[in-house]
Amino acid sequence: MKVFIRNFINGLLTIVPIILVIYVVIKVFNFLDGILGDTLKPYMEESYIPGIGIVVTILLITIAGWLSTKFLANKIIELIDRLLERIPFVKTLYSVIKDTFQSFLGEKKSFSKVALVTMPQTSMKVIGFVTSEQVGSFNDSLTDYVAVYIPQTFQVAGFTFLIPKEDVEFLDVSPEEAMKFVLSGGVTSKKTETHSVRNNE
Repeated sequence: MKVFIRNFINGLLTIVPIILVIYVVIKVFNFLDGILGDTLKPYMEESYIPGIGIVVTILLITIAGWLSTKFLANKIIELIDRLLERIPFVKTLYSVIKDTFQSFLGEKKSFSKVALVTMPQTSMKVIGFVTSEQVGSFNDSLTDYVAVYIPQTFQVAGFTFLIPKEDVEFLDVSPEEAMKFVLSGGVTSKKTETHSVRNNE
């Protein structure tokens, strides 16, 4: 009986992660494919092949990116950008989405520095990601602070704390390794030598 239970648990540890990854990939694929796929299906009918919606979406985004470098199209995009930033509520939503995409894909990426923060009046430390080192532009009293995003374990959520620069250490680990470590509760800690670097700025 013990052998059966041990093999069953080993089977769960082996198969369940694979099944969950496949499930998530399929869900993401269907969502992306359906963005334009649902529009194309009535016209293509039986000739529609799953994945065409994703290909068309990528092509349209690429074309939009290419057009944004052209003078006339760029001016139109700037006009739309200014218009969206003047509409109440819409400007807030647009700004958040735009800044979030810029932080991940723009030239000045956020989440590129992993921070080690000591909890106030304790010896406990938490791992976070520096999202901005220029929070003084938000309020003059925060000139010597940095914005650090602290994700929660086992879920994609977290808190953003404004922390004095001298209380933040930068870790010599990749953002991917750090995020995996935090989201898994430390279960997927990688046995690699890391070095903490005190912020001297």
